Amino acid sequence: MRERLTSLQDEAAIAIANAESLDALRELKVKYLGKKGELTSVLRGMGSLPPEERPVIGGLANEIRAQLDLLIAEKESAFEEAALNEQLATETIDVTLPGTPVKLGSIHPLNLVIEQLEDVFIGMGFEIAEGPEVETDQYNFEALNLPKEHPARDMQDSFYITPETLLRTHTSSVQVRTLEKKEGHVPVRIICPGKVYRRDDDDATHSHQFTQVEGLVVDRGVSMSELNGVLLALIEKMFGEGTEMRLRPSYFPFTEPSVEVDIYHPEKGWVEILGAGMVHPRVLEKAGYNPERYSGFAFGIGVERIAMLKYDVDDIRHFYNNDLRFLRQFRSE
Repeated sequence: MRERLTSLQDEAAIAIANAESLDALRELKVKYLGKKGELTSVLRGMGSLPPEERPVIGGLANEIRAQLDLLIAEKESAFEEAALNEQLATETIDVTLPGTPVKLGSIHPLNLVIEQLEDVFIGMGFEIAEGPEVETDQYNFEALNLPKEHPARDMQDSFYITPETLLRTHTSSVQVRTLEKKEGHVPVRIICPGKVYRRDDDDATHSHQFTQVEGLVVDRGVSMSELNGVLLALIEKMFGEGTEMRLRPSYFPFTEPSVEVDIYHPEKGWVEILGAGMVHPRVLEKAGYNPERYSGFAFGIGVERIAMLKYDVDDIRHFYNNDLRFLRQFRSE
């Protein structure tokens, strides 16, 4: 049996060396080393050997199997390397060709304005506050001195979800929530950027969804002159030093006195950009602040209005149409 194993080893080695393809090599592996292969067939005759010879023949068979496995693996590796070299030779890559251009996005103009406003107010010591877009009637109206049936509610035609739940019509609701969290402590110095919703017909200057940045300051001794200084600093940062500003008397239920703020535009004349005023004593009282000890001011900025003036945009709908020709103009900002 020893001679038969040795002869089988030599025969298999020659066949493996002469194999001309990967498929032929795999057939040889099955022929000699498979479950029904020739090596297995020889080993089936070990039962006729004397007991003392069986371990010797078994060890020899294992050595032959290991050597043949090694020869097959080396030959298989040679075939694979040759196939790879042939593929590399036929599939050349021209590294001088230009790459596929990557289209870079840009920050949306409304986000640009919001980021600029945040930078201005953070520089003046304000913090950024956030709140839910789906709001309760209590926070959106009643806590802001707008009880049910108040005629001023008609100024903000609303999207109601239930009789007591609606899409917020302004971010002033965040101011109320912040005052409640402060539990009567001062100073309060925040801005509240976010989306708001009102039932309105969309046209060049109106949208049912738009963006506001509300501001609130509450402390001891806060005055109208401080509000004037904050607004003037804001306007000069956003539109350039020397921009003229004026305050006109107005009415808002949650501020008293209230003003409309205009800036002078070289081509459009005086243009309204925001509303502001001193926080109404009832709003302070409802939020847990003694209006005899504390005062404050608030303002609401329409981000779209600022962006339209700053970037000379003539139609508010451009901000929401996802027209790449429009948006690409802000790539360098």
